[in-house]
Amino acid sequence: MIVLLRQGLSLHEIGRRLGCHASSVLRWRNAWRGGGSGALKAKPIPGRPSRLTAKQRARLVRLLKQGARAHGYRTELWTTQRIAAVIERHFGVTYHRNHVAKLLHQLGWSHQKPERRAIERDEAAIAEWKRAVWPAVKKRRAAGSPPRPYRRIRLPPDSLGSQDLESRRPDARRSASRAS
Repeated sequence: MIVLLRQGLSLHEIGRRLGCHASSVLRWRNAWRGGGSGALKAKPIPGRPSRLTAKQRARLVRLLKQGARAHGYRTELWTTQRIAAVIERHFGVTYHRNHVAKLLHQLGWSHQKPERRAIERDEAAIAEWKRAVWPAVKKRRAAGSPPRPYRRIRLPPDSLGSQDLESRRPDARRSASRAS
């Protein structure tokens, strides 16, 4: 951008070449004039500081690697709610379970969602039912029958006849009599 400014190009032309708005070029030019090329460097947005230090985050990863059962849960499933409870228990910091997902993402982890299935579920019986019973229960079109109509049936434009529509218009007779 500095090279283009030194060439004497307009802000709009520079913006077009860089793929941005001229107002952005104006802002960058003013920053460059006020502080040199160092003023154009990207500055990270500070945001709110993390409630866990880097050491605590590393310890959290070690705690999660121990598994959920080591922390008193019946299964090895790490949900955001369980992780939030572990963080509060070990570090005294409360996190909302939605923010725990963001925290895990920053650590390179992901939470697990429990499947909502009955414990008594018999996969082999379900597969057999799908193979033997489902085809007989499922509704199908008879061979050669027309497809089921959708809610809205679109008629081809010529099905109503364009001349029929013309003759039904109240002013159609007047315009026909004037033309003759």
